[in-house]
Amino acid sequence: MTIIAAPAGQAGQGAKAGRRRWPADIRMLMVGTFLVRAFGFTYPFLPYHLDHLHLNTRTVSCVLAAFGAGWFLGSILCGWLADRIGPRTTLIAAMALASSALPLLAQAQTVPGLLAAAFAAGTIYDAPRPVFTAAIAAAFPEDRDRASLNAWRNFAVNVAAAVAGTAGGLLAGPLGIPALIWANAAACALFALLVWHFMPTAQRESPDTNDPRSAGYQAAFRDPRLWLLLVTSLCALTCAASLFSSMPMLMAEDGLTASDYGWTQTANAGAVLLLSPILNRWLVARSDRPVPMTALLAASSAVLGATMGAAGFASTAAGYSAAAALAVPGEIVVFGAAADVLNRISPASSRGLYAGIWGTTLAMAVLLAPTLAGWAITHGGDRLAAVTTFTVGLLGAALAWLLDHLVRRPRHESSG
Repeated sequence: MTIIAAPAGQAGQGAKAGRRRWPADIRMLMVGTFLVRAFGFTYPFLPYHLDHLHLNTRTVSCVLAAFGAGWFLGSILCGWLADRIGPRTTLIAAMALASSALPLLAQAQTVPGLLAAAFAAGTIYDAPRPVFTAAIAAAFPEDRDRASLNAWRNFAVNVAAAVAGTAGGLLAGPLGIPALIWANAAACALFALLVWHFMPTAQRESPDTNDPRSAGYQAAFRDPRLWLLLVTSLCALTCAASLFSSMPMLMAEDGLTASDYGWTQTANAGAVLLLSPILNRWLVARSDRPVPMTALLAASSAVLGATMGAAGFASTAAGYSAAAALAVPGEIVVFGAAADVLNRISPASSRGLYAGIWGTTLAMAVLLAPTLAGWAITHGGDRLAAVTTFTVGLLGAALAWLLDHLVRRPRHESSG
């Protein structure tokens, strides 16, 4: 799934940057990121694990929402810690926590235990992403070098997603999902050892309390364009996150197995690998135009709402896999379009701040998607889940058109 991908425009810049040799710690982070994603069975197969515990739909959605809440907090916390105590210490601590929290989630039987373990597991699920970003920024001062690294990282994550979906679906039956979660924990522990052995300890500088960029926080939070972009992106990404929330819940309701769900993951990842080169080149060409990509942002939200909403009308593994694959163009475009708008509204001195604030939309989507899915399935079944997803996608499209009006206005006017 592409909801963790970097802005699409970065993919086409790697020709010159690719000639620069990667430092050993960057190569290790690339390998480690692939490792934990390839063994990242926990969140994709968590709904099936909860279904095997004979929990009702409302409880399942609450546990998934707890995972999303931990993801939201962990994304902010890990990024903040990487800037202050360094990527090495942050990543070792996060992966050590993962190796303890994930087995607790695998073995928990009570609802309070599941909620606590899911929250703890969520805090470290996406920990490598902000830490890897900080390490890339420290190792490569040139934007084109960073773009090349990010493109390779996204490729590694997408291939790993295909591995996790296919292998998890094949192994869930004979081994059981708890065993897959234990394997996820072991991969995290191995990653911690790799970081401890290969990543050098960096000398951290004390933060500059007189940094004038600190004033950017107030300006960012008063910028209506940023808030509208956040809500628009949240709608689109909530539809995209349905692949990991409402889809497995719907498939479980239809009596389909974790192996069937694994094929939907494979179909999605395969479409990502096939379509990414084509769509990324197209988005790069459009990024040179003076017109912001708000129309594409609207279109991607509508496509995601329609394709993931269509899953509510599916009843076979083939139908769900088709919905997962058809959602991919929307997944790819939403990141490229959102990045284009973000670049246009971000002040030069606050680009990192704006990007960091926008990055929380993914965690919020992971929190919101299972909550909406659980409510819809409980009160109206598959059809209400389809209508709800489609409505959220259309809402994102409508907000994108409103955003277009604000982005085209001068900044002092849009800020009131």
